Amino acid sequence: MIADDFHVATADWNAEIDDLRRVREQVFVIEQGVPVDDEWDALDQDSRHVLARDADGRAIGTGRLTPERRIGRMAVLAEWRGRGVGATLLQALLDQARTLRWDTVELHAQTHAIRFYERFGFEPFGEHFDECGIEHVAMRRSLEPFPQRDAVVPSPRPAERLLKASDWPGALAATTALLDDARREIAIWTRDLDPALFDAGDSLDRIRRLALGGRGARIRIMLLDPRAPVAAGHRLVPLAQRLSSAIEVRVPGEETDRQYTGAFVLNDRGGCFLRADGSRPDGAGSTCNPGRHAQLLGLFDAAWERALPCEELRVLGI
Repeated sequence: MIADDFHVATADWNAEIDDLRRVREQVFVIEQGVPVDDEWDALDQDSRHVLARDADGRAIGTGRLTPERRIGRMAVLAEWRGRGVGATLLQALLDQARTLRWDTVELHAQTHAIRFYERFGFEPFGEHFDECGIEHVAMRRSLEPFPQRDAVVPSPRPAERLLKASDWPGALAATTALLDDARREIAIWTRDLDPALFDAGDSLDRIRRLALGGRGARIRIMLLDPRAPVAAGHRLVPLAQRLSSAIEVRVPGEETDRQYTGAFVLNDRGGCFLRADGSRPDGAGSTCNPGRHAQLLGLFDAAWERALPCEELRVLGI
């Protein structure tokens, strides 16, 4: 199950050194036996750091991006492993490297973690080697720059309005509010395309307008059960077929993603609406909550990277 009670943000080395040290010493020095003198180096001062914190603000994971264009010191406390923290940290570091317009980034992976990094596009090169008594291999990934947007006058930041639902009409109202505010992009995590939300005329019209709104429109749908909406004659299915350049559907590629029980909608203006139980309408969110939005988008993007094309829908005619 993907955790929804942590967040990842950039960290200031001088201001947050105690939290960064606490996580890294627990993982590398105490658990893995790395000598203290080998754990800390002069690169820390000049590196970009990211830090994951739980809902109480406790540091639970770290990572850094060095001037040598290398990701390193990826560490997550034991009780938080397997819950999406490492993936969110890595995605945050990759995004920083792309912002710097780097064309490649490298890392030294412990051999047991090779598969994890391969899911994010890293490829091993060279021979295995020993680093601090642990077997490693160098890995490298090419980076694509963030797409250039057409020059536009920035839209004003939407006023924050809390979204809350206890029934399907309320959930539909929250969903359409996010669709109305979207500029070009929407991300949807759903089990069966939620007929009460996305087979309704109000939302379908908005999705159609967004998809036809011009270059750069991007609607991403993570769909856990692709056969159910096809069998039910869901109207978003033929729409996605006709507008496949703007609407992309994938299925989770990892068991932990398939077991996620929630559902959410995100737009590209900081809006989010989350239902903890994807089979029920009860949910909450906001038209503008950048922190919560960034957390959910990080989880979505990490799962999207390892997701698979929706082959089942292709067989059924999409």
